[in-house]
Amino acid sequence: MVMVSASPLSSQQPAYKPGLPREQVAERFGIEPAEIAKLGSAENPFGPSPKAQAAIETGKTKIDLYPEWSSRLLREAIGKRFGFDPECVACGAGETEVISLVIRAFSRPGDPILMYEPCFPIYHIFAENEGRVPVYVRMGQDFDLVVDQYIARLNETKPKIAFITNPHSPSGKLMAEADIRRICEAAGDGTLIVLDEAYIHFTETPGGIELTRDHRNLIVLRTFSKAFGLAGLRLGFGIAANKDLITPLMNLKPTWNLGAMQTAGGIAAIEDDEHVARTVKMIVEMRAYVTEQLAGLNSFRMVPGSRSNFFLLEVVDQSLNSTDVFQGLLKRGVIVKDGSDSFRGLGDRYLRVDVSLKKNMDRLVWALKDLSAAQG
Repeated sequence: MVMVSASPLSSQQPAYKPGLPREQVAERFGIEPAEIAKLGSAENPFGPSPKAQAAIETGKTKIDLYPEWSSRLLREAIGKRFGFDPECVACGAGETEVISLVIRAFSRPGDPILMYEPCFPIYHIFAENEGRVPVYVRMGQDFDLVVDQYIARLNETKPKIAFITNPHSPSGKLMAEADIRRICEAAGDGTLIVLDEAYIHFTETPGGIELTRDHRNLIVLRTFSKAFGLAGLRLGFGIAANKDLITPLMNLKPTWNLGAMQTAGGIAAIEDDEHVARTVKMIVEMRAYVTEQLAGLNSFRMVPGSRSNFFLLEVVDQSLNSTDVFQGLLKRGVIVKDGSDSFRGLGDRYLRVDVSLKKNMDRLVWALKDLSAAQG
């Protein structure tokens, strides 16, 4: 009997590992969910955009109807916000769906795709599952972005697609606009530069969308999951002044990939400046606060320079590794990301930790001190 089998590519590649939910940790360790500091998913501590929540209620009245297939009204709202034609925007069920469409649209099996190591795992997971070949640029000391090495690797391998996450994940480091331009110019017409700005709001900069007007090989990706607080709604977009970069994505995307509640929520959220400003203000303040609080620890070191809503924590104590610390923090009601399990090439000396409300930062600091004391 001939058995149906999956593609060897999809059978071999590990799935993405998201941050653990509070409920799972609460059940395992007997901790009240409200007491757990969830610092492993970069979610908005203030919750969803209020304007989006109200709009979603209206969207519920249309769930018996097929949505307009192209998410036209949402594309118009995004285009208006940034001064672009709606035809310059493609929307997806989360930014991750847009990433998958980009890989399928602009590369073929066997083609190289450039990225930093470590990086957002979805880049290499999707690439490998589609038979593409990830090409890596190792980051420098304290995860410096080593732009010269990136450009050298770009020239050497001639990738079809090159990913830049700005600010970078998992380090939070921010690449200067001039360096993004250098990369676009070095790439030429043969390489698509994908500028992933999922966390750009937390840098307090406008980001790189305007750069697409000067560089026809540049597309910018953004998400509604972070600053807007809509991670559970699944909503993201790609935008480019060069419409030739958007048309293939529209042709490839599932016909009805966004429903009525998603489009209604996105249209409202893109104009909810108050919610975004409140969120960013708190993150910036708590980023400085936790930096100060962690400075006195001997067993751990906060990698400097993050401009995002997370940072890397280095395990300095050689009797511990990232998995030891990850498990020790779980027992103390703190969820983070184990670098050895979550990011290829990061190794077992680092964890990615979200910046969050003061009560969560205080719990993190207490848990790290308690863990250190238990070791000593």
